Amino acid sequence: MSSSPRVCDLKMTDERRSFFVAHNRAYMIRSVMGELMPDSLADLEQQRAAVLRQLSELEDFRAGSITGTGGRCGNPRCHCHIPGDPGHRPHPRLTYKVNGKTITESFASAADQRKVEREIEAFRRYRQLERSFVEVNEKICRVRPVLDTLSAQEKKRPRQSIKRSRAK
Repeated sequence: MSSSPRVCDLKMTDERRSFFVAHNRAYMIRSVMGELMPDSLADLEQQRAAVLRQLSELEDFRAGSITGTGGRCGNPRCHCHIPGDPGHRPHPRLTYKVNGKTITESFASAADQRKVEREIEAFRRYRQLERSFVEVNEKICRVRPVLDTLSAQEKKRPRQSIKRSRAK
């Protein structure tokens, strides 16, 4: 079980050695402290595979939220226009964005609403898994050793030209 990196604040107060600005200034340096025992590369790759497996097992999902709208209707003789009447009950609607435009859809039945609620919950699970996938990949990038991937041709240094330009 690995823990996430910890963030700590270090206070710099040595005015004589500070090259940032004038004396008597305190600076806060934010640093990320590494884990005490880093995971092995094999463990991290297994974690990544597990996250990918969970991603592949997700059911249908969609972005959006369900909101309730209610209030007064357009009929002036309706009960909702009587002072003190709470108005019509809230009508649940699905709201989501497409190309920066907000789209709102009504539900034909309660079963449709329950289906969309499950899809939105699956989308939230997807976002959580997406964050986990990125985190484990970042750890892999930090742990994986640097390999010499230059080809023999790339390793050859270009020879410096002996020719000298003529002065005119």
